[in-house]
Amino acid sequence: MTIEYTSLVDDVMRQHPATIRLFLVRRMGCPGCPIACFHTVEDACLEHGVEAEAFLRELRTLAEEDVAAAS
Repeated sequence: MTIEYTSLVDDVMRQHPATIRLFLVRRMGCPGCPIACFHTVEDACLEHGVEAEAFLRELRTLAEEDVAAAS
């Protein structure tokens, strides 16, 4: 799964658990949020005032590391 602006937050966290810490570090309440299954990465960034482009890059890096660690 390539993480995009349109990726659902819940899908990102489920498929790449290493990304959960980034949401927490950015003080985004997405882990455990009942609407994470409806919010896209872009929605979450807008909601929490996080710069989307940089956040998406960080998510992708963590996801790649997660996949490499699983191999």
